[in-house]
Amino acid sequence: MPQIPIFIILQRESETRAYRERSETKRLSVFVYERILFASLSCLFASFPEVGSSHFQKLTPETGAREEKDHLWRPTQEEAMASAPELDAKCHSTVVSGWFSEHQSASDKGNKMVYFNNPMWPGEAHSLQVESILFQGRSEYQEVVVFESTSYGKVLVLDGIVQLTEKDECAYQEMITHLPLCSIPSPKTVLVVGGGDGGVLREVARHNSVEHIDICEIDKMVIDVSKEFFPELAKGFEDPRVHLHVGDAVDFLRRAPKEKYDAIIVDSSDPVGPAQELVEKPFFETIAKALKPGGVLCNMAESMWLHTHLIQDMISICRKIFKGSVHYAWGSVPTYPSGVIGFLLCSTEGPPVDFKNPINPIEKLESSAEYERELKFYNSEIHSAAFALPSFLRREVKALVDSPDPAQD
Repeated sequence: MPQIPIFIILQRESETRAYRERSETKRLSVFVYERILFASLSCLFASFPEVGSSHFQKLTPETGAREEKDHLWRPTQEEAMASAPELDAKCHSTVVSGWFSEHQSASDKGNKMVYFNNPMWPGEAHSLQVESILFQGRSEYQEVVVFESTSYGKVLVLDGIVQLTEKDECAYQEMITHLPLCSIPSPKTVLVVGGGDGGVLREVARHNSVEHIDICEIDKMVIDVSKEFFPELAKGFEDPRVHLHVGDAVDFLRRAPKEKYDAIIVDSSDPVGPAQELVEKPFFETIAKALKPGGVLCNMAESMWLHTHLIQDMISICRKIFKGSVHYAWGSVPTYPSGVIGFLLCSTEGPPVDFKNPINPIEKLESSAEYERELKFYNSEIHSAAFALPSFLRREVKALVDSPDPAQD
C-alpha cells in the first residue's frame, strides 16, 4: 500500500475544512437573508393586509430552509436568529432590534448615516423593550403609536415621543390635577387643555365640588386610541360632568367667556411645532382672562435638568400676567426625559392662593367618597414637597418667583 505524504494529508484536510467553512458561511448567509426577508414581508402585510394575505399565511421563517442535522450548525443558526435585525418585525422606525427609543432623524453625510436626537433633549433617549406594537396610525396632526412594553405596560407615543405608560402615568396625571385643585377651597368649573388620554379627567372627577368640566383636545385619534387601549385613563370621558370639544385650544380660549373657570389645567405636548403657542404670552393672557378672581392655572413645565431656559421664560411671562402668585413644582416620572417633569402654577388676582399648603386636601375627599381606583402617587406631603427646589434651580428661578413687582422681571 503506497504511503501518502503527510503534507498531502494536511493539505486535503485544510481544503476540506475551508470548504466546510465556506458552506457554513453560505448557509448562514442564506438563513439570515431568509429571516430578514420574512421580517420585511411581515411589515409589508401588517401595513397592507389586502396584499396577498392568503400567501402570507403560508409564509414562515423556515420556508425554504434546509433541514440540518449537524450539531455544529445549530448554535450558529441560533446565533443568527438572535442577531438578525428586526426579526420580530416590530414594523416601526423607532423600534430597532426590539427596543423603542425616542424619535431620531437621520441624514446621509459622506455615505455615513448620522442620527440626531430630539432637539428637546439632545444627546439622550430613553429606551423601552417592545413586546408588540398594538396600533400605528397618523392623524391630521401627528403619528400615533401604542405598543406593549416588557416593564411599563402599554405605552402611548406621539410623533416618536413617549406620552404615558400604564406603570407611571399616575405620577403625572395625579400631580398636574391635584396640585391646582387642592390649592383652592371648592373648585366648580374646570377646563382641561389637551389631555386626550382622559387621565386628567379621571383625576378631576375625584373632586365632588366640581360641577362642570370642559376638555379641548385637538386630535380625536388620541381620544379614540386611548379609549381602546387605555380604558383606565379614558374612563374620565364617561363622567357626565365632562363636555368634550375637539379643536384648537387657542381658539377655544379666545372664545371662552371671561372669568368662567376656577381652574385650567394645560396637559400639552412638548413646546415644539404647533404646541409652541401654548407657552407664549398671548396664550397665557387668554387663560388669565378665562379664570375667575383667585382662579388657578397648572401648566406642564418641562424638566429642570434639561430646560431651565424654558422654565425661566415661562415664569417671566406669567409673572407679568398673573397678579396673584407664580410657583414652580416638580415630580418624578421615570419614562420622561431625565426622569422628572415640572409644573407651573399661577393664580389670578383675588383671594390669595397658597399653593404650597393644600387648603382642600385630597385625603378629605377620599374619606368622603368611594373610588374605583386609589391614588398611587399624590398625597398632601408630596404636594408640599413638590415645591422644594434643588439649590441650582432656586438660584436660577427663585428671583423670578419671589419678585414682588412684575415690572422688575
